[in-house]
Amino acid sequence: MKEIEEELKKNPMKTREDVIGALLMMCRPLKDKFSTSKSYLYLGDTGAHFGDKSARMEGFSRVLWGIGPLLSQDIKELPSSIQEEVEEYYNIYLEGLIHGTDPEHEGYWGELQDFDQMMVEMAALVTAISLNPDKLWKNLQDNERSNLYQWLDQINVRKVHPNNWRFFRILVNMTFRKLGLPWNEDNLEDDLQIIENCYTGEGWYYDGNAGQVDYYIPFAMHFYSLIYAQMMEQEDPQRAFTFKSRSAVFAKDFIYWFGKDGSEIPFGRSLTYRFAHVAFFAALAFSNTEGLPLGIIKGVFLKNLRHWFSKPIFDPAGHLSIGYEYPNLIMSERYNSPGSPYWAFKAFLILALKPDHPFWQAKESEYEYEPLKLQKHPHMLIAHDNRTDHVVAFTTGQHCANHGNSAAKYEKFVYSNRFGFSVNRGTGLEDGAFDSTLAVSRAGENFYRMRYGASSFSVEKDHLRMRYEILPQVQVESIIVPLMPWHVRIHQITTGIAIDVADGGFAISTQSDQVQVSEKDYIKCSDKDILNEDDCLIAILPWGTSGVVTACGGELQMIRTFPNTNLFVNLAMVPTLKKRLEAGNHTLISMFVAGGHEVDDKVVKERPVVELSEETVTIRYREMMISIDR
Repeated sequence: MKEIEEELKKNPMKTREDVIGALLMMCRPLKDKFSTSKSYLYLGDTGAHFGDKSARMEGFSRVLWGIGPLLSQDIKELPSSIQEEVEEYYNIYLEGLIHGTDPEHEGYWGELQDFDQMMVEMAALVTAISLNPDKLWKNLQDNERSNLYQWLDQINVRKVHPNNWRFFRILVNMTFRKLGLPWNEDNLEDDLQIIENCYTGEGWYYDGNAGQVDYYIPFAMHFYSLIYAQMMEQEDPQRAFTFKSRSAVFAKDFIYWFGKDGSEIPFGRSLTYRFAHVAFFAALAFSNTEGLPLGIIKGVFLKNLRHWFSKPIFDPAGHLSIGYEYPNLIMSERYNSPGSPYWAFKAFLILALKPDHPFWQAKESEYEYEPLKLQKHPHMLIAHDNRTDHVVAFTTGQHCANHGNSAAKYEKFVYSNRFGFSVNRGTGLEDGAFDSTLAVSRAGENFYRMRYGASSFSVEKDHLRMRYEILPQVQVESIIVPLMPWHVRIHQITTGIAIDVADGGFAISTQSDQVQVSEKDYIKCSDKDILNEDDCLIAILPWGTSGVVTACGGELQMIRTFPNTNLFVNLAMVPTLKKRLEAGNHTLISMFVAGGHEVDDKVVKERPVVELSEETVTIRYREMMISIDR
């Protein structure tokens, strides 16, 4: 629904009223999608592994991440039409809670099984109830309260995954305790200990899988812990202090995942949750945690919403789509139903702040980033080009179970807030969309794969290193050196078979305003927009620059990837070094550049120089020299 996109683009996103307006604008297309019982929300027919019934309950619940905080604060200063609209949503959700938990009603959500998806959705329900006990608990009849309690209490007798899911049960028992209801103290202590076991220090957790550190740390582990800390500060002061202290430390690292314009680095799974990425900052403000100045928190939070509301993230019905910067099922996970994207509404926890909270009075300000930041817990070097606001995460040591395109989401060499990354829809270079990674095929088979796991890795202050088996009999050691807007890759390959290798750079759009780049635009040396030499292929286009330089020969090619593989643009091309290697030992050296108008002929001519000896790799770039042991 284009009207919603246009209205959100016009919204300045500066005040509490602007944020409320954005929430209500996104809720309006949902009103006629609730079931007659109001306990389910039907938003489409694409599937998730947990089936349609849970999917429709998920839709109902996730919207409550926005409505619950909104209901908790005074809105009397808002226009009467807005007050009436909020009252309408209150009535919908009160009715939905009553019918969804009534075993005798057709809208009943049903009995829970072990590891049930509805456990996830309980978090939104109980957070809303805790924020609004008078409206969503005391307003119920005795039998309705009993039904709601009994339905929620099912989580205390079912198995729950030992990861962020334990917070769903923590929040349920927290709510029971706050309401003076019987609560399971043994479960609560066990669940809190599981969370404690996931803590790795310096503000960082992992989410049940020690090799996986992604946005679930801010928008799950910290987000829920801060809700608990704020609501349980009197009952559990020591743990509340611990949770807030950890989040304060974490904030100083996590802010590096964002640019000064509020856009974030796309990395990992569940990216369809979009502006849930700034839910952590909402939780910082909600819990009065002093991790960053309020002006910094307000700046990154509101700028991120502005960024997202400038993108085509809605389907024709006006619903948040599955996808990232445009609707895209290819990048989704098996647990993404049509209602899943409304996890983004966790950001609206900010509406639980009182109208006179200092957050709303604070002046937006920008964080001053270091040019290169080592983050040892997620195994990243994060580079900020403060002139262009290009933010790049160089990564290693990440590994995730296969929720869907997991290798592409975690194990590429680099992730960018300007160029995104691509996911596979096949195994050739075009459908595999191997940007920002090395891909290898048996010679002549055109059946490529990228790394999935590493036998060892390390992150130093100026480079990353990883060793991995990319194919049987093919061992690789890769060294990645950031030199914004460049980076250098040195691959030392030992192979027992003949292989084809492809080292891909940043994917760049092949169209702007419906005008597509033609082949001549990146082949002809005479084109003023393109530099193409024997060792250099760089597209300098009106909307950005992306290119590759080889220091080891091979063929340079712009690979036009299949549509809808890149998360940012639906048609893209990847500058790629291709080379066939016979059995033996080989060293591949390539350099990649990406950016905007600042990457011009001068930048290309000043490209890095790599020198190899038996013991070291020496890289010279401008006034810089880096020496790395081989």
